[in-house]
Amino acid sequence: MLKKITIKDIAKAANVSVTTVSFVLNHKGIEKGISKKVIEKVLKVSDEMKFKPNMMASSLRTGKTSSIGLIVEDISNQFFSDLAKVIEREAIDLNYRVFYCSTGGNDERAIELVNSLLQANVDGFIITPTENMKSTIDRLLALKCPVVLLDRYFENQEASHVVLDNFEAAETATQYLLKTGSKKIAFVTNSSQLIQMNLRKLGYSNALKKEGLFDISRILDLEYYISEEERIEQISQFLDSNPDIDAVLFGANYLLLAGLQSFRKLKLKIPADKAIICFDDHDSFKFHTPSITVLAQPIEEMGKKTIKLLMEQMNDSANYEIIKEKKKGNLIIRESV
Repeated sequence: MLKKITIKDIAKAANVSVTTVSFVLNHKGIEKGISKKVIEKVLKVSDEMKFKPNMMASSLRTGKTSSIGLIVEDISNQFFSDLAKVIEREAIDLNYRVFYCSTGGNDERAIELVNSLLQANVDGFIITPTENMKSTIDRLLALKCPVVLLDRYFENQEASHVVLDNFEAAETATQYLLKTGSKKIAFVTNSSQLIQMNLRKLGYSNALKKEGLFDISRILDLEYYISEEERIEQISQFLDSNPDIDAVLFGANYLLLAGLQSFRKLKLKIPADKAIICFDDHDSFKFHTPSITVLAQPIEEMGKKTIKLLMEQMNDSANYEIIKEKKKGNLIIRESV
């Protein structure tokens, strides 16, 4: 077995004291008056010896674990997995680890995950909250835990968040369908009270009301927890009973994945029979025939901004200012309209 490298080994190789190595590796070299030359030497030796710090021992000394808890709805959903990649990349550059967790939209599961990450002593939280998670976020804020909400937030809660401007995005997508000739536009969404889905519905409705074309019967609210087969069946029934619909805006990529199977089942052609736009991109949408027009979220911007806000909060909690950031979506025109 290879011998585990310790700070004593580094001290010996660098010809400095163990205390000096400890200060340098804990980013306190300058604070303790250690010269730049010695700091560089210790870091060089540490790197050459492939030293891996004992995270638990470091946590006991500093009260920090250099770790972030990332809680999202579903890490297997491409939107969240792409966001997680950006967040992890940015965190690694800052010497932080990321613990991934999925709630599945389940409130109890979300609370369990927060409690587990609190016990693991993570330094901060990035959370895509579930529908009834407000009190849990309130508890984190009361505990002075650094936390940034991502993709969704709660009204009247003073917590930093980074989200899409969902109202504007839905309005833009609907206006594009109107501009390209559609008049009887449906909206397929889920029946949750999550703010981002409600704002998408409002943006869609507002664009149609301006033209006197809004019809509430063209909105399909699906339960979140139904199976994929049930989703396909309900979308199929909805489209079959509303043959005059000439376009559909899907509120999330997983809804369109079911919707495409419904279209196939009903032998509906895109865009000849019905035009389609979907919120959030997916790799399969680019290669589908025809390719799918999407309202894409600025994932790179959102991930970077979220990490920036969390780091500012962790590094200077006393002077941290709550930031509520809305990002503009990007309508990617493909062949489905």
